[in-house]
Amino acid sequence: MLVLRNVQPSDLAQLVRIENEGFSQEEAATKEAFAERIALIPDTFVVAEDEGEILGYINGPIIDRPYITDDLFKEIKENPEKGGYQSVLGLAVSEKARGQGVAKKLMDTWEELAKENAREGITLTCKEELIPFYEKQGFVNRGKSESQHGGVIWYNLVKELASRNDLRFG
Repeated sequence: MLVLRNVQPSDLAQLVRIENEGFSQEEAATKEAFAERIALIPDTFVVAEDEGEILGYINGPIIDRPYITDDLFKEIKENPEKGGYQSVLGLAVSEKARGQGVAKKLMDTWEELAKENAREGITLTCKEELIPFYEKQGFVNRGKSESQHGGVIWYNLVKELASRNDLRFG
């Protein structure tokens, strides 16, 4: 049974393996980057696990702007309790679990977490071929990103979230 939970330091080796299955060497986060994220932002680092095996993960810090910038791949800070944008620095699913809805479950959990913590929205960058997946999740393509991460072309996708104060009844 698939369980979604916050990351633990003991997950590191499995996370690095999945990262390297899903991203090129230039794009992939290093073991050290994962260790830093585990230490600084465990509240926004969720893994999908089945009987002790991690099948996928999603992670990213809270940022004060709607677009991801390359500096986030080098340095992050602890998350504020409320507000800001929930970023996605990494979303990956192991090769053996692809096509089973794991990424969608992780994204659904990400949105619930963002709403619970009154985030303005969720922001990510992705390659062109993944834009339809994220648009199905309610993200809006805001065009090419300025990111040069991994030497590839990225697109800014943002999903604005209505805060409780924005809801109108009537």
